[in-house]
Amino acid sequence: METLVTAELTKMDAPKQGIPVTIITGFLGSGKTTLLNHILGNQQGLKTAVLVNEFGEIAIDNELIVSTEENMIALSNGCICCTINNDLVDAVYQVLERQDNLDYLVVETTGLADPLPVALTFLGTELRDLTRLDSIITVVDAANYSLDLFNAEAAYSQIAYGDIIILNKADLVDEAALRDLERKINDVKEGARIIRTVRSQVPLGLILSVGLFTSDKYFQEVDDHDHSNCDHDHDHHHHSHHLENDGFSSVSFQTDQAFSIRKFQYFLDNQLPTNIFRAKGIIWFEESPNRHIFHLCGKRFTLNDDEWKGTPKTQLVLIGQNLDGEALISQLENCISEQEK
Repeated sequence: METLVTAELTKMDAPKQGIPVTIITGFLGSGKTTLLNHILGNQQGLKTAVLVNEFGEIAIDNELIVSTEENMIALSNGCICCTINNDLVDAVYQVLERQDNLDYLVVETTGLADPLPVALTFLGTELRDLTRLDSIITVVDAANYSLDLFNAEAAYSQIAYGDIIILNKADLVDEAALRDLERKINDVKEGARIIRTVRSQVPLGLILSVGLFTSDKYFQEVDDHDHSNCDHDHDHHHHSHHLENDGFSSVSFQTDQAFSIRKFQYFLDNQLPTNIFRAKGIIWFEESPNRHIFHLCGKRFTLNDDEWKGTPKTQLVLIGQNLDGEALISQLENCISEQEK
């Protein structure tokens, strides 16, 4: 059944709403460039454009480089890297005008930048129809974190606006220091979604949504628990996957009964655990005739309308760390409209 769910979710991926964009922010030396290299080198079939302030900062593997133009590098895996010369909007247009059928756009802000103006660039009218702001990822240096640094307005904004916080260089400090740092981050952003990393090595499925649920790309399935004894006629699968970063797993949910918008909103606002980083799916709402495509990163989510091509149903996949699959499935079952029960 998992392959069915995965296939359906993959089919719906062609983003009608424009190319998804992730903004990577973080203070100087936090590991943004290492993360960009990780993204460029591990695309596995996805074509990504990375927009940076300087090529020179990114030590791109020479074996990957196919061609170099004045402000653009084409890579053998289909990715391109583009310099933001003066204007971010111009750089985005330059990338989108290429006939590369890109899947994804990643923009790195400078270490001293507040990510909000960059985010607003993609939410503004000029780029709004061509792009979809998917997430703001903030990289924090666990080894060189100090409150003095965080009193800087830009650094505070980077945490406040981050959908997912990557706590990098976690191997250089002890557990007590990491917990203290996570508490300080939560003081700035309550309920922050925090992933600890070493050398910015994060499974790309946790930060980029394209291809996220073609599970074999990022996850090696380990076990499958069949929930055939549920009261409702749903297909539930709670998968445990082994990743480099231990404890990551996905939970799949499917039902042919309609959700209540109010109940689903309550789940997102009040029940969504902080250890869920990404979610994606197709949702059938009782109150709407449309098919709704759902993306979530951290607590930021988008719902785009589409038309049903077959029988209406709801399919969701949630990915996180140390998830309680039974509890999540129960909460999602509670989103079903009373009329449907």
